[in-house]
Amino acid sequence: MSRYVARRFLYMIFTMAIMSVVAFIIIQLPPGDYLTSYIMQLQTSGQTVDAAQIEMLRRQYGLDLPLHEQYLLWISKIVRGNFGISFDYNRPVLELLAQRIPITVLISSLTLLVTYVIAIPIGVYSAVRQYSIVDYVGTVISFIGLATPNFLIALILMYACQRLFGFNASGLFSPEYANAPWSLAKFIDMLKHLPIPVIVIGLSGTASVMRVMRASLLDELKLEYVEAARAKGLKELALLLRYPVRVALNPIVSTIGWVLPGILSGATVTAIVLDLPTVGALMYRALLSQDMYVAATCVMFLTFLTVIGTFLSDLLLMWVDPRIRYE
Repeated sequence: MSRYVARRFLYMIFTMAIMSVVAFIIIQLPPGDYLTSYIMQLQTSGQTVDAAQIEMLRRQYGLDLPLHEQYLLWISKIVRGNFGISFDYNRPVLELLAQRIPITVLISSLTLLVTYVIAIPIGVYSAVRQYSIVDYVGTVISFIGLATPNFLIALILMYACQRLFGFNASGLFSPEYANAPWSLAKFIDMLKHLPIPVIVIGLSGTASVMRVMRASLLDELKLEYVEAARAKGLKELALLLRYPVRVALNPIVSTIGWVLPGILSGATVTAIVLDLPTVGALMYRALLSQDMYVAATCVMFLTFLTVIGTFLSDLLLMWVDPRIRYE
């Protein structure tokens, strides 16, 4: 086991190194750079552009260097714990991420919790009571959740909250608490705003997990070992939890490593619509303005979550299904 863990950590380091190169190159593929976008903004607003000042900024940011030298400069700073300075915000990248990662992790964790707490029991019940009213209702709701874009659901809920309750559902805080220091009142205000993003972001994931759980359990319930266990006199609930449900969880457990980065990156449009201060929204703005250090660091952050999540998924698979072993 220890050899397997050590080998996986080596693979993680190798994956992160490869992704740092790929991410940096892809972010640099569009023509121009941050200063090009900045100059276009100035010219659009009718302001004059000082060529000498632009050249000075280009040297200051290292944009006059070849691509490989820019990458080596960036990666050498990362090794020392410095992820660079954001061109757009003129602040350290780590400082920007430190403001958004806690909120992002909070929303993502609550979304994952709600997704599995709701989807797995409904999926189990739908499989055990196939073609019942609950099964039909769950199927309809899951199809709606899978077919409807999250940002559309966000717009509908925002309109409904404003129209019916006079409550502004955008953002995580009311205007009076947005820039206020943390207090009990601000925390309570955040709790009032959390259900909307959790419901919107988690709806499609809940629908997907529900369908996977139902289909997997239906396959397991048809196997002979279930009938043999039932013939031995095991109670139905104990039989379900001990054998078929545990095996049917394998497809869900194996994809946990993709769920968290998928929520962080896939909910970008929803985060922008709801005005949420998440990593996805920050990365989107960085890509638009070609703020390469912020964009590359966000990609590395998502890659890190992916490799760690995949590793945890493998460990969970060994715990859920004793037949699975890694040598």
